[in-house]
Amino acid sequence: MRMGREIVEGLRPVMNLVYPPRCSLCGDAIADQGGLCVSCWSELDIPGEPSCSLCNVPMGSGSRGDDVCRICAVDAPKHSGIHAATIYNDASRKLILAFKHGGKIALASLLARLMASRIPNKDEKAILVPVPLHRWRIWQRGYNQSALLGRELARMGKGELILDALVRRKRTPSLGGLGRSAREQALAGAIAVREGRRDRIAGRRIILVDDVLTSGATSDACTKALIEAGAQSVEIACFARVVDGIGTRKEGRKT
Repeated sequence: MRMGREIVEGLRPVMNLVYPPRCSLCGDAIADQGGLCVSCWSELDIPGEPSCSLCNVPMGSGSRGDDVCRICAVDAPKHSGIHAATIYNDASRKLILAFKHGGKIALASLLARLMASRIPNKDEKAILVPVPLHRWRIWQRGYNQSALLGRELARMGKGELILDALVRRKRTPSLGGLGRSAREQALAGAIAVREGRRDRIAGRRIILVDDVLTSGATSDACTKALIEAGAQSVEIACFARVVDGIGTRKEGRKT
């Protein structure tokens, strides 16, 4: 492994000469492969403090560290926290679309690096579990973007990856525009823990990996399945998180 890294580093100058490093968002020249220019970095909205003590959504400056948001006060989540690299906006949207729908899977390393910086290190090693796609969706797209992010996070030491811990039993429609009850109905029975993976899930700290957290319906279904299988706790790690009142200038976002 070390020799492999040394070979890659040795070839980096040649690669940069043949393929000059470009910003993944705007295409401007940058110092190294797989990064962003200073201007595009500044366009990413990084979550700050204070935040909800249960779901980590950003809150007003007058909030305290133990405050909870309005949604969690009414209906406390089953998960143990959300670790989002960015708040969903125009810049993060462009990266997600290129990665998820544009086939630019090399972006997985950049997105995962930002995600890894938000995941707290704990004594107990976590199990990384990607949000599953239905097999038809994988055949159409060619890959599961959450699995690619999970693989990069595992390489960064954020946990042990179990690619097939969750299975999507049925193909679900797009959840965009659906109310809460309709989303829950669409996902009812859709996601489950694979029988052969239950013993590795039971009693463990789980980090559920996804690219974008929108309504939370899918992550809720995954969390429920993992908790029912005996997981000690479930945290959610995503690259971008949709927050009410903060978003893109475009309607009908495609994620």
